[in-house]
Amino acid sequence: MLQEEQEDISFRDRLATIDERGKRKWIFAQKPKGHFTNLRTYVSWGFFLLFLSLPFIEMNGRPFFLFNIPDAKFIIFGKVFWPQDFFIFGLTMVSFVIFIVLFTAAFGRLFCGWVCPQTIFMEMVFRKLEYLIEGDASTQRLLKNGPWNTEKIVKKVSKHLVFFLMSFIIANFFLAYIIGIRELWKIITEPVTEHFAGFVSLCLFSGVFYGVYAFFREQVCTVVCPYGRLQGVLLDRNSLIVAYDYKRGEPRGKVKEKEALSLGDCIDCLQCVKVCPTGIDIRNGTQLECINCTACIDACDNIMEKVGRPKGLIRYASENGIENSEPVKYTTRMKLYTALLMVLLVILSALLLTRKDIDATIMRTPGMLFQERGTDSISNLYNIKVVNKTMKDVPMNVGIERGDGKIEIIGGGPIIVKKEGQGSGSFFIVLPKKSITSRKTVLGIVLLEGEKVLDHKKTNFLGPINQ
Repeated sequence: MLQEEQEDISFRDRLATIDERGKRKWIFAQKPKGHFTNLRTYVSWGFFLLFLSLPFIEMNGRPFFLFNIPDAKFIIFGKVFWPQDFFIFGLTMVSFVIFIVLFTAAFGRLFCGWVCPQTIFMEMVFRKLEYLIEGDASTQRLLKNGPWNTEKIVKKVSKHLVFFLMSFIIANFFLAYIIGIRELWKIITEPVTEHFAGFVSLCLFSGVFYGVYAFFREQVCTVVCPYGRLQGVLLDRNSLIVAYDYKRGEPRGKVKEKEALSLGDCIDCLQCVKVCPTGIDIRNGTQLECINCTACIDACDNIMEKVGRPKGLIRYASENGIENSEPVKYTTRMKLYTALLMVLLVILSALLLTRKDIDATIMRTPGMLFQERGTDSISNLYNIKVVNKTMKDVPMNVGIERGDGKIEIIGGGPIIVKKEGQGSGSFFIVLPKKSITSRKTVLGIVLLEGEKVLDHKKTNFLGPINQ
């Protein structure tokens, strides 16, 4: 009995794509078909529409989305974020992580199976191209194990050429999200020598995508992606998962053996295993490799329909739902996650709404003491750095909010801050000695574009003691 139990759980000793000797087992997944496969296809069309169109969409003269990591410039919904906005970007990431935790606790790995780019590109693009060129799963297996004849060479070369071409197309759009579609167009149309770094990046991305989808494939989900490994701490018995109804299906047996009333509805046809893109047997319960792609649901429903039994032997359900016939519950943990997420979203919204288009930092010049101006005035030298987040050049002046002092900008004119750029300058603040009553005086500084007030800042003015 102990040996049988050990054999029953031996699948947990290694990944489904690794054999007893630790070698890779190539997955030849059968082509799924059914209700959920059709729905996922429609969702993938929406994903492709967004992925291919967003780089061309602009708002307020900017790309709708841009993640320019080399220049530390991020554009989200047409709003530009610089390193000075890192706390907003960081809070956004925290909110996203909380959302993932909440979503996973409630709905399991629904994201992985339905909208994860890795899954969509692998299953809806590269896998279908593979079916088109090499045939179905059994034909692919025979081709792999067969001799290198003309047919095999033509099919293998054709597949990998198409895979690399598709990877190159994806890499172009991926790069557009980093540098923008206009810069990408320059790389494509202008000489390589003028954009060598961009060309190398494009080749590198193409190679990575080709390696992932031609060779690494499902290993990304089980070896690289941390999300799958977090299932153990994010899921509980009330989480929605793709589950096998063991109470209805066990004990398994062939159709001709169903005359024995003690057998369950599972006829042990292994169709759920054959269509799985990660090679697992869903009847063994929740596993690291399962991405909730629903291929096993469609395969099982098709078999149940053929043998005249109710569908849903494999379905979306919770572990408690299977064991106790309970509906999915909105647990206390989920409620706490939701409350925390709402608080973060409120804070994030407030920060975004109050975010200024002009951000400046004013500091006294290090190592410089105050200077006397004649017999009745004291001056301090200041440096100012300005970030312009708008789409126009800003000629900026500096003034004092209250008092009878004055500001002298070095160079005489306003500080010109280029659009979506940064500017800097230096200026003196000159105060009459009679208005200085302490060693350190707090001054209000106003930043102006003509008569328009851009921002208010405060700084310290140092003067002599005992005036």
